[in-house]
Amino acid sequence: MKKTRVRFAPSPTGYLHVGGARTALFNFLFAKHTGGEFIIRIEDTDRERSTGEFEEKLLEDLSWLGLKWDEGPGKGGDLGPYRQTERMDIYKEHALRLVAGKRAFPCFCTNEELDAKREEMKNAGAPPQYDGTCRHLTDVEREERRDRGLPESIRFSVEGEGDRTIADMARGDVSFPAGMVGDFVILRSNGLPTYNFAAALDDSLMKITHVIRGAEHLANTLRQVMIYDALGMQQPQFAHIPLILGEDRTKLSKRHGAPNIMDYRKKGYPAEAVVNYLAFLGWSTKGDSEILSMDDLIGEFELERVSDSPSIFDEAKLNWVSASHVRAGGSERYLDEATPFFPGAIRERYGAESLGKIFDILSDNLPSFSMIEHETDPFMPVPLSFDDDATAALEGCGELLKIFARSFAQLEPWDVEGIKQVIKDSGKEAGVKGKGLYMPLRAAVTGRGHGPDLTAILLVKGKDDVISALEAAGIA
Repeated sequence: MKKTRVRFAPSPTGYLHVGGARTALFNFLFAKHTGGEFIIRIEDTDRERSTGEFEEKLLEDLSWLGLKWDEGPGKGGDLGPYRQTERMDIYKEHALRLVAGKRAFPCFCTNEELDAKREEMKNAGAPPQYDGTCRHLTDVEREERRDRGLPESIRFSVEGEGDRTIADMARGDVSFPAGMVGDFVILRSNGLPTYNFAAALDDSLMKITHVIRGAEHLANTLRQVMIYDALGMQQPQFAHIPLILGEDRTKLSKRHGAPNIMDYRKKGYPAEAVVNYLAFLGWSTKGDSEILSMDDLIGEFELERVSDSPSIFDEAKLNWVSASHVRAGGSERYLDEATPFFPGAIRERYGAESLGKIFDILSDNLPSFSMIEHETDPFMPVPLSFDDDATAALEGCGELLKIFARSFAQLEPWDVEGIKQVIKDSGKEAGVKGKGLYMPLRAAVTGRGHGPDLTAILLVKGKDDVISALEAAGIA
């Protein structure tokens, strides 16, 4: 059996958005599930918009997601080059081969002539396709146009093409009626290949067995299949995966502000959480669990379970998935990634062990590490700032705070059982219980009226900080 080879072929004209990342992920999962190879090819023929910086960031994001490629930039391989701008001679050679075989022809029509013809066809109610003006020019007529310095592109001839049906692994059979497309350009007058020609040629020469891409590329498939046939090349199997829509049900696109992977890296989302969420955008597992590791996804991924309906990008669901990963991994898994997100005052005050304990306290509902900055107020050293609930809770509680401070000063060792006993005994001495006991203590020590488990906070802050906070709050 032929080894599976799939590719992800981004254009370095912007950052890696979630739609592209999902496509890359599906290709990667399919390759690894089938014991195949995952190839990266950079489609950088848009010279005005492509940049080396964007390519670098794209590759960084793919690496961060854990989508390690077997061939491609920085990795090499036997079937490169893996940037289209390094493959220009290949495109020219095969375009001229099609011309020699009468499957393509030089076209000398100017943009102005083409625009005028399209307008005429639209006004006549006809599809705006190329009318074949240059298809049957004689050699003499072609040379005459070259002598005049007219721009010369190469068009693929669809003459004689009939109906086609293409098997799609994600959508079933897709039919294209004859006459759906006119003669189309494969090599522009500036020597650059068009997308369909370069992609089809590269996929064949790189021995790609499966082309897994977004549903928006379905319309390109007919042209690419024609090219495969004309060159006598075996076509890959196709799988067009569903679009990702925003919550307003419009297509999620990097051109109108779609979230990109770099955004989530900067916000401190764990990579495996982002991968986990993206996998469920258009695919479903056999089981009930929605929290899966990369190994789990590889083990379960099958194209037959890809939906043919658009999926909705729901950031609230992403946050739920991410918080589940953070909760399960805790400080043992995530502390190194999370540490840079702690405020400087916290990092200076606590050592690595205490930072880990703080992280575990906060990780009950922490979708991204960037939220740490807003959740660590209870661990700040004196002087604290007080929110409205804390201020209200402290009103008239000076005597209770003095009792707490005196009792905690006598506590040895500083442990959970001792802290709980001091709170209980202090309540009896002051004649208060419930919220009247716990809320002033929380307010004095954390500056907040609500928050994580109070005993855990006291244990991490330590005796000296707790007493200092109680005394400062009592004076205030």
